[in-house]
Amino acid sequence: MRVQDETDAYLLLEELRWHGTPICAHCGHDKAYFLNPKGGTRGSGPKRADGVRSQSVRRVWKCAKCRRQFSVLTNTVMHGTKIAIADWLTVMVLMCSAKNGISAREVERLIGVTPETAWHMLHRLREAMKRDPLVGMLSGTIVADETFIGGAEKNKHASKRKPAPGRTPGAKVPVLSLINTETGEVRSQVIPDVTGMTLRKAIEQEVMASESILHADQWASYKPIGRDFVAHVAVDHGNGQYVLDGASTNAAEGYFSQLKRSLDGTHHHVSREHLHRYLAEFDFRYSTKELSDTERINRMVKGAAGRRLSYRPLVAR
Repeated sequence: MRVQDETDAYLLLEELRWHGTPICAHCGHDKAYFLNPKGGTRGSGPKRADGVRSQSVRRVWKCAKCRRQFSVLTNTVMHGTKIAIADWLTVMVLMCSAKNGISAREVERLIGVTPETAWHMLHRLREAMKRDPLVGMLSGTIVADETFIGGAEKNKHASKRKPAPGRTPGAKVPVLSLINTETGEVRSQVIPDVTGMTLRKAIEQEVMASESILHADQWASYKPIGRDFVAHVAVDHGNGQYVLDGASTNAAEGYFSQLKRSLDGTHHHVSREHLHRYLAEFDFRYSTKELSDTERINRMVKGAAGRRLSYRPLVAR
């Protein structure tokens, strides 16, 4: 349900982020006091020609240790936003609950912002969905598989087709996904190719092979990698084999199916340079599929802290 009152929206966001105990965004201290605005309203921005400043409902706190002021938006993906907090919360709910995601055009129509603002807003929330870089490595039963994102080369003009050797079909973008079948967590990344060297490097960054079992298909690049694992089971899709001794890559195939349907049906086109952001969004929803929408929103708000994504570097090439 959409929060209509901006003051209530601030209170709700504070509860989601701090759970009743404001934490200083500058020094991390847990003692702060609320700054009551004079006259019950808070001025915002420079004075207008008539000498009056715009009024804001922003809730400001002051740290008891470093004495600096902050709000629930400080040092988050929403830092400095001019978009209503009620609108931010509405889009958060949609991103967490919509299985196929939500497009920038939908956000544009829903909250009445420009296409650029809606696009930037969604990318900032995808930044909040990114996996914590300090999280531990995967271990257990790991399904590894790759797919290719992009249009078919046969549909392009002959002068623009870029055939590529090996398993990569033309100029499509290779994506590797690793799924822990025990925890349900998925980690996806864009890779330059699907050679053995590239796959080994990508898997070593995410998986503790000495404590894991690898499930993959018959692609030759996985064979030397599998020797580092406790066990390696390869299903032969070429001969119609999809389950071998309880092992399969069906989890990855299901993830890819949902990913491609959503990219094609909701977003229609995703550039290579921003594909990793969309992967972070779909990884987040897949990895938290057993959680309620409320728990998922709590996790997103927690991930929003300490992350900034301004517009200019986002569109710079």
